[in-house]
Amino acid sequence: MQLLSPRRFLIVSSLSLSQICFSQKGIPPEEIIKIERTTNFPQISSFTSATVSSLHTLAGWTVNVVATGLGKPRMLYSVKPGELYVTRRDAGEILLLRDTDGDSKFDELYPVVAEFKGVHGITIKDGWLYGCSNRELKRFKLTDSGTVTVEELLIKDLPDGGQHGNRTMEFGPDGFLYVSVGSTCNDCYETNKENATLLRIDPETWKRTIYARGLRNTIGFAWHPETKELWGLDNGSDAKGDTVAPEELNKIEKDLDYGWPVAWGKQVADKTREDPPGTTVEEYARNSASSTLEFPAHSAPIAFRFIDKENAIVCWHGSWDRKDPVGFKVQLIRFNNGKPSAGPDFLSGFLDQKTRSTSGRPAGITVDSNGIIYISDDANGVIYSVTKNKNNSISSSK
Repeated sequence: MQLLSPRRFLIVSSLSLSQICFSQKGIPPEEIIKIERTTNFPQISSFTSATVSSLHTLAGWTVNVVATGLGKPRMLYSVKPGELYVTRRDAGEILLLRDTDGDSKFDELYPVVAEFKGVHGITIKDGWLYGCSNRELKRFKLTDSGTVTVEELLIKDLPDGGQHGNRTMEFGPDGFLYVSVGSTCNDCYETNKENATLLRIDPETWKRTIYARGLRNTIGFAWHPETKELWGLDNGSDAKGDTVAPEELNKIEKDLDYGWPVAWGKQVADKTREDPPGTTVEEYARNSASSTLEFPAHSAPIAFRFIDKENAIVCWHGSWDRKDPVGFKVQLIRFNNGKPSAGPDFLSGFLDQKTRSTSGRPAGITVDSNGIIYISDDANGVIYSVTKNKNNSISSSK
């Protein structure tokens, strides 16, 4: 029988909490891992009329405020110009915003779905509006006016989300519905095999299978419009220091294991973890799927969308657990012949490093049929539009 080496690790907290944690196997290891943990919530500064003037867009684009006072808007979906659906998880609502006078700002609001506790994910297909909460998937028949009539409960037993209950979903090119199910915890071995996965649901039977696993919390995922490859941004674990674990962009493929909670990034073993049954953390990491790109730890990716075949954007919701805050912006990810690379900031200026404060936390993204990009800020209840200037080519922007 193979004896697997346990590990112990030292946690040094910036909150003056220090302790040594030993593996349950009780054998002193040779290696001690030191971790410095920081808790640092940037102060949220209130939205004012001057806030938008402090924001910066990629050259050739313009940002405007199109709605305010929305509480905590999260995921967005656009069906046609001048209309926008918004989920409000805390209020249990899906809102319909309308621009009735053509000034490119929303002036009417309708709560089309109410009393849907924790609703977060949203998509629309074939005249049905779909909403997803921690445990439930529902759909609502859309009317010509954009409101809903019939309500159907499709699934009521999604695994409990625990720490990560914010479900997102989208129909893939294959016609199946994909739903992200995050981990119940920061760093643990799950007892429910459907946690920390991406599920694939048959829209005829509503039966589901696990498409990919080892994904701690992949809220933002999307298919490349040309290659049809599936890409997603995964949130790395907290409480391991300012620089690990990185956030990762993964090409998500069927039946692959992306390593969490044993590995991150390009098959890096997490040496603070005990060995999984029957193997070691090093061996498990070697057999996991490698990430394609890594980004600064604790940036917290939320929504992720392609805006054309060469560019995608991601909302970095922003850190709470590192000394120098990161995130609080929208970043471009370039795709050259289908291969991604980190691009420049697309919308930034929310974070003030001098005052350690932020004027917003980008959360949701959608793009309407006219190419207008909408971005929600769930800290100040604002929705921004980002529009391309005439004669602008994003592919050549620097």
